[in-house]
Amino acid sequence: MIAADWSRVESELRLRPWTANYVGTQFGGSLFSMTDPWWMIMLLNRLGKGYIVWDKAAEIDFVAPGRGTVRAVFSLPDSVVEEVREQASDGKPVLRWFEVSVLDADGTLVSRVRKQVYIRRKP
Repeated sequence: MIAADWSRVESELRLRPWTANYVGTQFGGSLFSMTDPWWMIMLLNRLGKGYIVWDKAAEIDFVAPGRGTVRAVFSLPDSVVEEVREQASDGKPVLRWFEVSVLDADGTLVSRVRKQVYIRRKP
């Protein structure tokens, strides 16, 4: 699910043979892939065409095995968008970390993913 204004995205990953690792739980690469593009895409859409937005760095912390369907909910409130606009108003690059949790169906934390995003106003 993607909110019309790009303020919220829900990403879901079902456990399938092609998303499972050798021991039958969610493969780490699949967990990362389900979260990878969203912060950049959300920021691009929320900030508008006057900004350059790129992924800069990423971290993933595997907390518990994902044994079934897992979900991540990304939320980018207006206050954060305005803060980024203010930080980028002088034309200098902004590096900002965003975090999302990947949870299984009963709410158990499976992984924590952090993405650093590069944001700059276009000249």
